[in-house]
Formats: sequence, C-alpha cells, structure tokens
Amino acid sequence: MAGWDVKEDAAAEFVHEVNAAGGEGLFQAVDVADSKSVENGVQQVVDRWATVNVLVNNAGILRDAQLIKYKDGAVAGMMSDEAFDAVIGVNLRGVFLCTRTVVPHMIAAGGGVILNASSVVGLYGNFGQTNYVATKAGVIAMSRTWARELGKYKIRVNAVAPGFIATEMVKAIPEKILQSMCDHTPIGRMGEPADIAEAYVWLASDRASFVSGAVISVDGGIVTGT
Repeated sequence: MAGWDVKEDAAAEFVHEVNAAGGEGLFQAVDVADSKSVENGVQQVVDRWATVNVLVNNAGILRDAQLIKYKDGAVAGMMSDEAFDAVIGVNLRGVFLCTRTVVPHMIAAGGGVILNASSVVGLYGNFGQTNYVATKAGVIAMSRTWARELGKYKIRVNAVAPGFIATEMVKAIPEKILQSMCDHTPIGRMGEPADIAEAYVWLASDRASFVSGAVISVDGGIVTGT
C-alpha cells in the first residue's frame, strides 16, 4: 500500500501501521495538484507492484471564508483568489490528475477500483465554503462520469460522502460549533475515521462488485436534513 502526502512527518507511522497489519507500506511525498509529481509517484508504485488495483483520492484542504462579508454596510472581507484556487487545486484537480494517471495502468491490468472522497456538503452546500463545496460536488460529478466512461474496462468508480468526522481537519473548530454539528446529526455524535474506512474497504472489495457510480453517505443521517 502506498500513501501520499506533501508532508513527510506521518511517513514512519503510516509505513509501520501497514506493515504491522501484514501489508507492505510505501510512503511518498507527492503534491497531488502537480501533474509531474503525480506521474512520478504513480510510476514508483507501478515499478514496485506492477499496477494499481485500488486508488483512493482523499487529499483535501480547507480555506474557509464567505464569498463576500459585509459589516456596517461595507465590504469587510471576501474569499480570496488564493483561497479558492488552493482548494480547487488539491481537492478537485488532484482527484483528476491522480485518476488520469492511474487509469491506463488499471486498463492494462484488466480493471480496478477508484474511490473518491466527497462530502455531504457537496450534496447540500455549506456556509463559508464556496471553494470546498464546489470541489466536493465536482468530485461526485466526476465519479459518476468516470463510472460511465470506465465501466467497459472493468473499472468501478464510486464516491464516499462523509459527514462530520473526528479528524485532524476539524480539531480547530470551536467546541460550541462541534456540539452543534452533533446536535444536527440524527445519530447524535461525530463519526470516527474507522466509520469511513469501513465504507472504503467494502467498496474496494468484491462484495461491492456491482456498485459503480454511487455516492455513499457516511454521515449519521445528517444528509436527511434533520
């Protein structure tokens, strides 16, 4: 199993966990928004394992801001070009580049599985997240398009749409807001990373061999609008 990140501080832990579970771990410092970096990373994986059986596109960043913020009748802030472009670059362009680079190897191998990380906000929007929501809605659209295009090559493509999950990304959110998130989730709690992992494992397995073009919401029921 190969794991990518632009930061190398998690490399040792990733490799240790994969190896401890009986696998073979490989960490690579890859910038998913850069085509050359992605191409080099994929080539290293192919050189080591001959192909890519399962691709999980789950790199993501946040740069939250309102489109336009008014105070006392005047513009007090807005989402910057940098904030918009940075999120589009990683969350949407990154999914595109990784998938485009891996697909020829999957076709040559006779098939594969592509799993893309979306979000429930890609289904219903979210305040202050124009950039992030656009990427997560785009991931759903790309996943369904690729499911149509690649099915004939025995490549399945699905998206996973998590709700509020207790990850590093949400640790900076104030406790009051976190509690509000839980209150608006029918199950009454935030999800755990293991909840999402189980969805990925199932979708990657032969048990989901007839599932393609789907969006699997793992959100404690929040997508119901409760």
